[in-house]
Amino acid sequence: MPRRDPLLEINEIYHVFNRGVEKRDIYLSNRDYVRFLETLDHYLLPGRKLSRKHKRGQKQHLETSTIEVLCYVLMPKHFHLLLKQKGDEGISNFMRKATNSYTKYFNIKNERVGPLFQGRFKAVRIGNDEQLLHVSRYIHLNPVVANLAANIRDYQWSSYSAYVGDEQNNLVSTQEVLAHFPSKEKYGQFVADQADYARTLEQLKHRILD
Repeated sequence: MPRRDPLLEINEIYHVFNRGVEKRDIYLSNRDYVRFLETLDHYLLPGRKLSRKHKRGQKQHLETSTIEVLCYVLMPKHFHLLLKQKGDEGISNFMRKATNSYTKYFNIKNERVGPLFQGRFKAVRIGNDEQLLHVSRYIHLNPVVANLAANIRDYQWSSYSAYVGDEQNNLVSTQEVLAHFPSKEKYGQFVADQADYARTLEQLKHRILD
């Protein structure tokens, strides 16, 4: 019997994440990161098929998205998304189409077969505003904690620049999080204030595991 996804509720926000099967890298080049973001952007609107002619930011107007992407980060072996569900099975359909499409691209490009991701995505419901802000900060701090960037602004595969700068990012809706801050600068400070603490926790975790 086919496995059914657990029910995710409309107008609720979820922390969605997954990693590569066998903890393998899921992005091997800058082009892979770009392709994954293009794929997410493409499947924001239902009923679309990805084609070579598609460009990020182009929208087909007579359609309504069943999800919003609030923030994201792509790491070499995993990804984190903060998604708001706006229609029935919006997140499940979005994630299935996006990951299947990217896996097909990745497998053809690298002459491999089989699954790329470790099973179905994980989804944790955001229970309140405090948790919403904490998870958005956690997502944006990932590259710094993992020592992939000394400065969070230098990591290009996250939505952080859309939150603190003037860069337009058609994939991301920042209002839900930024509504809790008087300015983008205050959100940037909110994230940066925890960077050293997050690094310390990560170092302690590795020492304990070692």
